[in-house]
Amino acid sequence: MATETVLVPAQVKVEQSIRGFPPFPDDIPTAPLLRVSLKNLLDGVEEESNRLFQASKDLGFFYLDVTGTPIGGSILKDVDQLFDLGEQLFDLDLEEKQRYDFSSEKSYFGYKGYGQAIVDREGTRDRNEFYNVSKDDILSISPPLPAPALLIQSRPLLSTYIHSAHSILTTLLTHLNSALHLPASTLPNLHRLTAPSGDQVRLLKAPPQDPHDSQAALGAHTDFGSLTLLFNRVGGLQVLPPTSSTSASTASSTTTRTTGGEWLYVRPLPGHAIVNLGDAMSKFTHGLLRSNIHRVVAAPGLQSTVAKYSVVYFSRPEDDVLLRRLDGGDVIPEFAAGEVEEEPINSKEWVLRRALGRRVGGDVRNGWMGTEST
Repeated sequence: MATETVLVPAQVKVEQSIRGFPPFPDDIPTAPLLRVSLKNLLDGVEEESNRLFQASKDLGFFYLDVTGTPIGGSILKDVDQLFDLGEQLFDLDLEEKQRYDFSSEKSYFGYKGYGQAIVDREGTRDRNEFYNVSKDDILSISPPLPAPALLIQSRPLLSTYIHSAHSILTTLLTHLNSALHLPASTLPNLHRLTAPSGDQVRLLKAPPQDPHDSQAALGAHTDFGSLTLLFNRVGGLQVLPPTSSTSASTASSTTTRTTGGEWLYVRPLPGHAIVNLGDAMSKFTHGLLRSNIHRVVAAPGLQSTVAKYSVVYFSRPEDDVLLRRLDGGDVIPEFAAGEVEEEPINSKEWVLRRALGRRVGGDVRNGWMGTEST
């Protein structure tokens, strides 16, 4: 059955103001993300599953419409509260926030200050601050980390959000598992809620930035893990669509769809999350599913005059899972003749390498941009 393409280009009229924020300009070119309905996925609509699979192969980014479902309504309420929490958190004194920077202890959880990561090989500093909250900490899978009182008081909210986000992403993994013809629950069983993993909630703030200032607030990169669930209210996120029309039927073709092209904004849509696939999904499928390069720059138009807050959930494979081609299906490309499989690395080591490699003083040579750099 053919897959219907549902695009959200710049000229399509959507609700412009999210809680009083300036509208996203109508005359800005935007990335052609497919729009996937969570309700249809939960209802088992085959066309929706096909659309999800197509988006995961072609661009690796898509909109997820979470409206019309109880879990979607719940997570949107949690996200509103987490945006408020983020504003309060980043209003704390810098000295207080810096108490929770654990990078010297080889941990990517906790606070990362403004300008404390680099956005390119020349060492340009970033323009954002964020706080990473460990799923394992909040769910008492690992010992709790020190945290500001605000976050300690908000543990019930964070727990609810984690459960909802993980459940939504498990739905996506289940449909992708079926599309890949993998044994039942292969992908979900690599991402169990109660197993130790690098899953995290991120609260992020980027200050207003002149729209003519081309420096990235967050440099070009791919995500480390499996799936990213992003909620934002103003623009700034950009993706670099692949320029090659080569079929994604072999690993060699998928790894060449990465150069050239034009950076395009991703327009925030009310009631939708922006979802993208990370390096783990590309490695599991030998490049069939796409971990696409993206960055964060100044928001367009009047949106550049306000601070940009984001609420993110990063889903990553369990710590001991090896990032390598999965066996058991007939859809994932085989290794080509003479192709040598790279030395597998477990999820914990991969995420740690990638997360800390961009910090000031980190080793930028190791996995600088992820799968897009290979």
